[in-house]
Amino acid sequence: MIWTGGILALAAMLAWVVGAVLSAGACVWLCQHGERTRPDRPGLVTASLAGAVWCLLAAVLGSGHDLVVIAVMVRNLALIATIFSLFAADGRSDSLKPVRPVIIALVMVQLLQPLVLLVGGRVAGVEHAEVAVTSAGLLIDMLVAIGALMLLHNLYAGADTALRPALRWTGMALAGIFAYDLNLHALSYLGAAPTALGELRGLFAGAMAVIFALGMSAAGARVQFSPSRTVTFRTLSLLLIGTYLAALAMMTKALALIAGDGVRAGQAVFAVLGILAAAVALPSPRLRAWLRVTATKHLFQHRYDYREEWLRFTRTIGRGGTGHASLEERAVKALADMTQSPAGLLLMRADDGRLELTARWNWTTFAVPAVAGNAALCTFLEEHNFILALDEVRAGTDHVAERAPVPVWLLEVEEAWALVPLIHFDRLVGVIVLARPPGARQLDWEDFDLLRVAGQQLASYLAEQAGQQALMEASRFDEFNRRMAFVMHDIKNLVSQLSLLAANAEKHADNPAFRADMLVTLRSSVDKLSALLARLGRYGSGQVSALTAIDLVELARAVAERFRGVHPVALTREEPVRVTGNREALEQALIHLVQNAIDASGPVMPVFLDVSAQGVHGIIEVVDAGRGMSPEFVRSGLFKPFVSSKSGGFGIGAFEARELVRAMGGRIAVESREGIGTRFTVELPLAGAARVIDESGAQTQSSLEFA
Repeated sequence: MIWTGGILALAAMLAWVVGAVLSAGACVWLCQHGERTRPDRPGLVTASLAGAVWCLLAAVLGSGHDLVVIAVMVRNLALIATIFSLFAADGRSDSLKPVRPVIIALVMVQLLQPLVLLVGGRVAGVEHAEVAVTSAGLLIDMLVAIGALMLLHNLYAGADTALRPALRWTGMALAGIFAYDLNLHALSYLGAAPTALGELRGLFAGAMAVIFALGMSAAGARVQFSPSRTVTFRTLSLLLIGTYLAALAMMTKALALIAGDGVRAGQAVFAVLGILAAAVALPSPRLRAWLRVTATKHLFQHRYDYREEWLRFTRTIGRGGTGHASLEERAVKALADMTQSPAGLLLMRADDGRLELTARWNWTTFAVPAVAGNAALCTFLEEHNFILALDEVRAGTDHVAERAPVPVWLLEVEEAWALVPLIHFDRLVGVIVLARPPGARQLDWEDFDLLRVAGQQLASYLAEQAGQQALMEASRFDEFNRRMAFVMHDIKNLVSQLSLLAANAEKHADNPAFRADMLVTLRSSVDKLSALLARLGRYGSGQVSALTAIDLVELARAVAERFRGVHPVALTREEPVRVTGNREALEQALIHLVQNAIDASGPVMPVFLDVSAQGVHGIIEVVDAGRGMSPEFVRSGLFKPFVSSKSGGFGIGAFEARELVRAMGGRIAVESREGIGTRFTVELPLAGAARVIDESGAQTQSSLEFA
């Protein structure tokens, strides 16, 4: 114990000596390098010198000696004079009138300290009198510290903007000195001050003197302490945890002061409840989000740390390769991370100008319609580049007539928070829907600016990927066309040879029966090869022969009959509908779709055909309950030639079906969920509607020619 006490005494003396060295060094620096025009320079030089003397006396005589108390008094008076000089330097003559009485009062209170020491020397040995004298000295110190802190607050709060950089470091050091003294004297008055807190007082004052010196030079006044947001948030977390532990300790200590048999039990119950409350509250995402938003609002000039946001954005987008999410999913995540959104959707613009679901990120709780947004929404976003705050739209706000084009399904999803357009060269590539972050707040100008810039960057990435895919597709088509040219050349030669053989057989065959059979066979082969040549010649042209009226019910029955004995195909609805199209081409497209549905279904799982009418369109749906497809494959692989999810597949069936339907003036839409099934919807104009459109077009053309 004696050895431990000696170590502690030596450490305390070293702390006082270091404090003296720091204060003396600051005094020398202020004399040699401090700005001589600064009004607070004389007071700070005096305070630093008095602080060095005080620390040396404390190291030699002990912190409670009368001379040490007098040295502290001199230092405090110099600091009070410094505060008054700063008020005078601000040029606010009106503010000096109420300040002067406060300064005078603080000086008078501080000058009571020698009187208290004199009385203490006279009553030495009287226990109750010594306690009263000690308490009076502590009260004086606390009053001086409180008054100085109030003056500092008023000084900085009312200071001119140009003066605040000069006040920053000086005010910080002054506030640190008086706050430390106030806590020390308050704990001492309550009888709970740790010995180490008193022995480290000089070291802390020396450190504050160094801050005086830093702020006194012209360069030092421009230095700003700007911790990163990560450091700030972690420091706040540590402060919150420390405050929580301190409150827990104080409450258990207060319970110990209550007399009774249940004190220990009460302490245990309170501690357990406090720990449980912390275990429930601290991991809460909503609480963390609220703390982050509150800290950002009050501690930083801007909500976002743009350097960190851009680095994270770049890392997220650049994390490609095998085993990682697709670019579409990474694009959603990159934007959602900026606003702390837990989920998001990517809707991209299809060839017909509508929005379709392309990718999800952490958002699988609801089904998105096949047509997620109409052409009016795309046109609006493309023209205005407007970020939609969906809560405002739900509340009826209509800044630039944005309420009308917003789809109803999006407003019904309460988790949907913002809709960000992705614009590339004034063209809408797609939109990202962000989910509501845990900390509820309204979007402001800073959110809009950051999301708009990030959205343009994402649009360029997505457009570049689409361009690369188009080049690859064109390259594959070029190779395919070259091969088909050779095939067609060979088939043409074969047809020519067979035609010649048939002609010679008619002239030279001796056996009439043989000649007849040979002619039938050869001519049948020629017809088949000619039909194949005609079909191959149409591939990729997007053209079909003359359009006629087609009975969809009769066609659906014919397709179902074609697959009888192979797989169950049933009609669920047979509403009489006649559309305009080419029967052979439409049948070929439906066969492709039904075959795909069969391949995705189990052996006994039926495929359903549903025929109906909607508006001016006839609709036939191909529905299965098979494996389903992911949104990414529907967007980037389903209608891409030579991309197939089936082993050994050519990947051209769905593409050919879409091109054939488009050539007839129709469209194909698809809805699919993995593990649930797929629905292909083929829309074609009704026969009557097509005639009306053709007649109106002809009349318009005639009017133009006549004019």
